[in-house]
Amino acid sequence: METHDSYSGKTHIETKVVHGCKGYDSNTGAISFPIYQSATFRHPGLNQSTGYDYSRLQNPTREELENTMAILENGKYGFAFSSGMAAISSVLKMFSPGQHIIVSDDLYGGTYRIFEEVYKNYGLEFSYVDTSDAEAIEREYRANTAAVFIETPTNPIMKVADIGRIAGIAKARNSVFIVDNTFLTPYCQRPLELGADIVVHSGTKYLGGHNDTLAGFVVLKDQEQAERLKLIQKSEGAVLSPFDSWLLLRGIKTLSVRLDKQQKNALELAGWLKGHKNVKKVYYAGLPEHAGYNISLKQATGFGAMISFEVASAELVEKVLGRIKVILFAESLGGVESLITYPMLQTHAAVPEEIRNRLGVNDRLLRLSVGIENVEDLIADLEQALEA
Repeated sequence: METHDSYSGKTHIETKVVHGCKGYDSNTGAISFPIYQSATFRHPGLNQSTGYDYSRLQNPTREELENTMAILENGKYGFAFSSGMAAISSVLKMFSPGQHIIVSDDLYGGTYRIFEEVYKNYGLEFSYVDTSDAEAIEREYRANTAAVFIETPTNPIMKVADIGRIAGIAKARNSVFIVDNTFLTPYCQRPLELGADIVVHSGTKYLGGHNDTLAGFVVLKDQEQAERLKLIQKSEGAVLSPFDSWLLLRGIKTLSVRLDKQQKNALELAGWLKGHKNVKKVYYAGLPEHAGYNISLKQATGFGAMISFEVASAELVEKVLGRIKVILFAESLGGVESLITYPMLQTHAAVPEEIRNRLGVNDRLLRLSVGIENVEDLIADLEQALEA
């Protein structure tokens, strides 16, 4: 991996997100790394290659992005996919029929769907536990347990798991530890540094930052795992296109300034929501009363900008979603615009009702992705909507 010349000693993450891996195009000096919009590449001669043969195998723009992600997560190998779900699907293909995976009970509905409705059909077994309780993970281990897959904070209840402790459990049991780091990104949390084996991302979210492209990432350290994943990536072809790779490179450059603003807004919004008469519960890891607050302080440098909150009635949900003006009623998260989502019918529709109810993903829960707008405007928008 050819890294930027300035990466010596302890280069700060704010610098790394701006400069990426190479930092510029060495062929021309272009500061904006070029879009190599080519499906194939000329061979200089028989048995000769420039290092690029066919863009499904590798493309210079995607390579720069993959190496950038490896640097940001302090890993060795990065892989960019056409979506976050394509990234997770590729990781699952590293396992064999009959193997068992322990999973966070509160997680994105699309992840639950691919586990239950796709990969169960190929012989993988899944069990769901509260991964904020490390002892619950230990109790769930079986003779055929091959991996632990967690989100932290979880989607949408924002449970926080102790990454270092779970890494110790997984290592002692000779199993693979996978962390979905979408909500916090490597700017705030780097699971590989805490002992995780594999990190996955929906790059569509904070890494892209502008709600304009789909992307997924896998970052890891182990060479054997990387070779296995590379075979899967080039064979199946769910790779990120050159143009989308460029959009992600551009988005990552402003990751630190966006997240700083979003987290500041989120903390103020969470405090305001907590005091509103029509809000019964607020889920945000940055509130001192949150069960995972102290763990977050230990393993992360920020709390993220995702808030879930429960309103007084299901009837109020429809009124809020119909009255908001600045905040947009839309799926997804992590962009510069503030978005509000109704998990029960949108992001978590694939999760069975009894599981949703047990977790608190009920007909009164709303999820808010806080953007970079003026926080006073966001509060005013929620205030008028909650008084509907």
